[in-house]
This record gives sequence, structure tokens and C-alpha cells, in this order.
Amino acid sequence: MSMTRRQLLLTGVAGGFAVTALGLLGRRSSTALAAGAASFEVVHTDEEWQKLLTPAQFAVLRHEGTERAYSSPLNDEHRAGVFACAGCALDLYSSKTKFESGTGWPSFWKPLEHAVGERSDSAFGMMRIEVHCRRCGGHLGHVFDDGPRPTGLRYCMNGVAMTFKATTA
Repeated sequence: MSMTRRQLLLTGVAGGFAVTALGLLGRRSSTALAAGAASFEVVHTDEEWQKLLTPAQFAVLRHEGTERAYSSPLNDEHRAGVFACAGCALDLYSSKTKFESGTGWPSFWKPLEHAVGERSDSAFGMMRIEVHCRRCGGHLGHVFDDGPRPTGLRYCMNGVAMTFKATTA
């Protein structure tokens, strides 16, 4: 049985909504558990994290969810400052490395020194590199090799996983 272009398009859109819904619900147990909680400086139980974070932050940081594209106020944050982990307040990215990627998520071409960790992520049948806070293990997003110079990398982060601290000039 062959599909029309419209059926194929609708199937793809429905599949995209399903992936987004699964991402928001979280696809694994706590990120810290998946990455080895003993290796992180900041460790809490799921119950403790739920008290410290909003429901959206908990879904992303602790259960590897994904916020809806274009939903983060940090997309429009252009002041000088630092983007920090919403879980443990570790400084992650300088505003000097933020760029407009057009993806709907805050994007950076380089993290601060010793700020993030990375690991392979093969969820949903694709190979990606997951980025997490090196201090608490909170899931931040993914890194791709389609970014601008000088690194050629695009750290595509969930805005809900971060806070912003403006610097006074």
C-alpha cells in the first residue's frame, strides 16, 4: 500500500509530536543515576530534586526531557552575563558564545572550562551527544557539529535547564 505525500507528511508531524511528548515526560530514570551519581559533586534523591526544581526543570534536568522549541525566555536574552545550571548554579556558558541558531533553543558555540560533561545518546534510534552539568549531572541538551566558527559546534540547550546572571559593565 503506497502513501500519498499528505499521508507521509501527517505521519511525520504526528511522530514529531509523539517524540516531543516523550521528551517532556522523560525517557529514563534520573540523569544522575544514568550517568553514575557517585561521580557528581551535587547529589540529591528524586524527591529532593522535586522540591528544589519546578516541574519543567525536573523533567528536563533529571529525566532528560526536552522543552518545547521557542518556549524559553533565554532565547531572547542578549545581555552580557553567564548562563548557569538551574539545578546547582554552576556557570556553564558565557553570553559571548551565544548565537542565534534558528532552532528554538538557546545555542552556544563553546561551554566554559570544566562546566559540562558529554556522553553518547542513542535514544529514539539516532546517535547524538548528550550534554550535562559536570557538577550535578543535570541534562542540558545536545551538541551538534553544525555550529559557527571558531569551534563549528552548536550546544543546543534547554533554556529551562539554565538560569541567567547578568554582569554589570
